[in-house]
Amino acid sequence: MAATTHTVTNQPPPLVGYNVFASDPVLTEGIARHVDAARRDEVREELDTLGRAAGSAQARQWGEQANAHPPVLHTHDRYGHRVDEVEFHPAWHRLLGHAVTAGLTGAWSRPDGHVRRTAGFLVWTQAEAGHGCPLSMTHAAVPALRAEPELAAVWEPLLTSPIYDRELRPAAEKGGALAGMAMTEKQGGSDVRSLTTRAEPLAAPGEYVLTGHKWFCSAPMSDAFLVLARAPGGLTCFLLPRVLPDGSRNALRIQRLKDKLGNRSNASAEVEFDGATWARRVGEEGRGVATILEMVAATRLDCVTASAALMRQAVAQATHHAAHREAFGRRLTDQPLMRNVLADLALESEAATTLALRLAAAYDGDTAQDRHFLRLAVPAAKYWVTKRCTPLVAEALECLGGNGYVEESGLPRLLREAPVNSIWEGAGNVQALDVLRALRREPEALNAFLTEIGAARGADHRLDRAIRAMLTELADLEGIEARARRLVERMATVLQGSLLVRHAPPEVADAFCASRLGGDAGAAFGTLPHTLDLAAVVARARPETGG
Repeated sequence: MAATTHTVTNQPPPLVGYNVFASDPVLTEGIARHVDAARRDEVREELDTLGRAAGSAQARQWGEQANAHPPVLHTHDRYGHRVDEVEFHPAWHRLLGHAVTAGLTGAWSRPDGHVRRTAGFLVWTQAEAGHGCPLSMTHAAVPALRAEPELAAVWEPLLTSPIYDRELRPAAEKGGALAGMAMTEKQGGSDVRSLTTRAEPLAAPGEYVLTGHKWFCSAPMSDAFLVLARAPGGLTCFLLPRVLPDGSRNALRIQRLKDKLGNRSNASAEVEFDGATWARRVGEEGRGVATILEMVAATRLDCVTASAALMRQAVAQATHHAAHREAFGRRLTDQPLMRNVLADLALESEAATTLALRLAAAYDGDTAQDRHFLRLAVPAAKYWVTKRCTPLVAEALECLGGNGYVEESGLPRLLREAPVNSIWEGAGNVQALDVLRALRREPEALNAFLTEIGAARGADHRLDRAIRAMLTELADLEGIEARARRLVERMATVLQGSLLVRHAPPEVADAFCASRLGGDAGAAFGTLPHTLDLAAVVARARPETGG
């Protein structure tokens, strides 16, 4: 006799088979706002295609497989020869190949390139976040390499190519290439000036051999790496190819892969340079930090974008679940307290996405005003958005109750992934201190930042009050280091408020200004004033799936 105790009811359908781009009004409106009208249809079609792929059951399966089967290091072959190769599950290659083909490493020479790439990165990261590391490194290597035009002429076409060529071969034989980065060492971490790796010049101009180690080497399966080492003239940036022009392997010894909290589909390694590790200088000797900072700034924007993507996927899952699940006689989304939680999460997600797109548009603008604005806005956004990601994902997981705590929901993977962007490319204190450095040294940056937020002055009294409070803090920079986090938080939220007041629907801007700038909220999510139009905020955040 068939069992009668296992009828499945009141379970939401899986959130698959939907368009990640088209179902997100914050993204679609951002594209309309930032992309030139002549190219808008082209960019929408490009992102629409990527959005359908990102929301497919196939992409979800690839993400699950890539994380269930982390990369494996092979230091030697069966005969004892040193090979230093990292093996990935086929799903990883499918994810990465799809991303490269979609142009997620090719922003620098395309019209509206950064906005369309940032939107695409935000869409595709929702399928699986770990493979975003090599995408980000490859994209960000381009401006650093331009300090050495001869190298850029060889490598930039490969790094921006839509061809995913996973084989380790000399650059001249490749249709596309990936780049990694190796800066930090175990004795210094973020303090790169304490590194001990040595670079000794060879007879040929610009050629060196390296001796030393790197505690974190991002994407060790890449074709080339940007590294820092001490040359006779001081700290210098180098390009270290994985395979030498004659086809032999460079002496990059992978000691082990990191066993990480999250980001498990991606490989991060400890590496050694044995004195025969060949590299080419990028830029002048002694200018290594300035050279590689071009790369760091671009990857910091990707930290903001990746965090925004994790937030968006968490909010999509939570609002989708609440729209289908019933408790105590009503759908969860119709219950006032759950609606408050969902609306609060949606506000945070929209503010993060809107800010990421604005930063990308400033990269595309590339005026002096844009560059000065980015100098302050990028580290401030990196500090705040990445900090908000982990508590948001944890709260979204709780919206699913025990179902959210189970791996099959996908929320635990998002939660494990959430902290990495706050740590990567300089943790919170590094970002806050970088903002102080810019305030002290570059007055044009503050002027550009104030011009940006000032565009919304007079539109909301709470925003105006928050701007005045921020200016009061900025007026006294003496002894400010201990309160740097507070200042940078205020700068980031004021910037988000200015953007939402100008571009978001009134109910979203009103709720953000009331809670984030007006102080009318508690410390946890779900403490918004009950008088706000929370139903409209939640409805805007819920992805349309046809169900």
